[in-house]
Amino acid sequence: MKTPIVERLQAHGIKPSVQRIAIMEYLMGNYTHPTADTIFNNLYPLMPTLSKTTVYNTLKLLAQQGAISEISIDEKNLRYDADISSHAHFRCKHCGSLFDLPVKRLPSVATEKIDGFVITDTQLYYKGYCKKCKTKAPALC
Repeated sequence: MKTPIVERLQAHGIKPSVQRIAIMEYLMGNYTHPTADTIFNNLYPLMPTLSKTTVYNTLKLLAQQGAISEISIDEKNLRYDADISSHAHFRCKHCGSLFDLPVKRLPSVATEKIDGFVITDTQLYYKGYCKKCKTKAPALC
């Protein structure tokens, strides 16, 4: 019987491997929008044969095939999100945490054309202060 992770990989034209399944499982279980290094550091103790190169290459493949989203809201690192539904991201300027924000409508990537432009990727970012940081330091807002 196929697991939901294997089904998702195959639905995006990705051949499942032990490493790809582990990385996808990590992303689907961690909604923190991790970096490649975070993923590597958390999986390496469980998979000592895993390399950083494998993590980076797998994330690139998963993003290219549309199985995950690559998020560039952080100026220092790419982040990754297993939630590929239409939604926005919010980054706290104080603690750096990323949060998913629902949106009513984002253009559908494959079919939308605006003013003659063909849209292939849509990312909506907000920046400000999260609830926790706003409470701790009201002078920030």
